Amino acid sequence: MGQVDFSAYEHEGWERVAQAYHEYFGDLTTQSSHAMLEVLGIQRGSRFLDVASGPGYLAAAAKRRGADVAGIDFSFAMVEKARRVFPELEFRIGNAEDLPFSDESFDAVGISFGMPHFAHPERALAEAFRVLRPGGRIAFTVLSAPDKAVGFAMVLNAIKQHGTTDVAVPPVASFFRFSDWKESRRALLDAGFVQPKVREVEQTLVLRAPDTPFHAVMRGGVRLAAMLNAQTPAALALIEQTVARDAEAYRTDAGELRIPMPCVLASALKA
Repeated sequence: MGQVDFSAYEHEGWERVAQAYHEYFGDLTTQSSHAMLEVLGIQRGSRFLDVASGPGYLAAAAKRRGADVAGIDFSFAMVEKARRVFPELEFRIGNAEDLPFSDESFDAVGISFGMPHFAHPERALAEAFRVLRPGGRIAFTVLSAPDKAVGFAMVLNAIKQHGTTDVAVPPVASFFRFSDWKESRRALLDAGFVQPKVREVEQTLVLRAPDTPFHAVMRGGVRLAAMLNAQTPAALALIEQTVARDAEAYRTDAGELRIPMPCVLASALKA
């Protein structure tokens, strides 16, 4: 699958799942917002850009700190969702790899879980570098690799057990490229940033019956959802049953599933 195809594939997918993403992953992805805004030094008067802003959670969190914020996303549905939820904020449709902002116009850039969805993440980092003022900071989050992101591991293991990963979608392995701390550091340094720092932030995916991680990724994701939809009906039923069985170990007395889904937080400085 070529890079143009990849971009179109991701774009079409996110146009469809904006609301479901908000419902299944909204709470999860906001759990790292405080940590990101801390490493970025966001305070009153900071000029902040939220790249791949999705439903606008990070931009709104920065606004609550008194920052002057802008958000950009390639999905019309996501931008419309953000504008409805946070009508007082500025969101626009645009490409992370060709930002519609002038050089050195922001104090900080945040990319909350957007990196795996860019056809050319190096270009997105280069654009972030361009629009940052000297002394400005960048930070991005990605979900940890499946050995720690338990919800993803459940689904991937069930697919391998009952179905096939040989389907015509972008390889899921690439989704976890920046879950590798060394790769995140290398990419930031290659983009011209200095003093890269990487750490893990604990997060918990909370689901209520009858939902399991199977339903979360099937309805609120793109690439893993496509992999699930490519299975035979019989295999899909077994995958769903296997995930439901494995998820029971994480059910609380209150009936919720509380599943570890930590993320990697990488940040750096533009000297």
